[in-house]
Amino acid sequence: MFARYFVELPIQHERVEHVLTEAPGSWLPGIATKANHHGDRLLAEVGFGDEVRIAREVAIDLGSPLRLPTKTIVPLRWTATGASGLFPSLDADLEIAPLGQDRCQLSLSARYVPPLGALGRVIDRALLFRVAEATIKNFLDQVRDSISREISLELEGSTVRRSAEG
Repeated sequence: MFARYFVELPIQHERVEHVLTEAPGSWLPGIATKANHHGDRLLAEVGFGDEVRIAREVAIDLGSPLRLPTKTIVPLRWTATGASGLFPSLDADLEIAPLGQDRCQLSLSARYVPPLGALGRVIDRALLFRVAEATIKNFLDQVRDSISREISLELEGSTVRRSAEG
């Protein structure tokens, strides 16, 4: 299965790329875990238990950023820990691409194979694909918000330093 989601940021793509590639292993896994718990709550709401009993942790493996002329790609693999046989691993590309001088697009293109063979594919098409899409959306929205906060803090810090110097 394939899912894609994107957001726009009113920020230069170089700044977003810097924040995203500086130390993503220190903050992206926490965001993935939160997004995963969001997906677990959705699963419970659509009938996979009356409460969230399948809450699971995830592991994120980040590849090296690939810088192309039109975008930067950060490959990642999102894997459920514990009862991982019931949940697919997700391979994705987190992309940063310019949309003009002071705007960029942040996108996530994700691929996964539903577990449980033919039965898993039927269940995925009927229901679980929407949960996966909502989880991906939640993840990318949180990444966008974290990057925006970090850049705002950097801008505030440089304004404070300039004021102190002036």
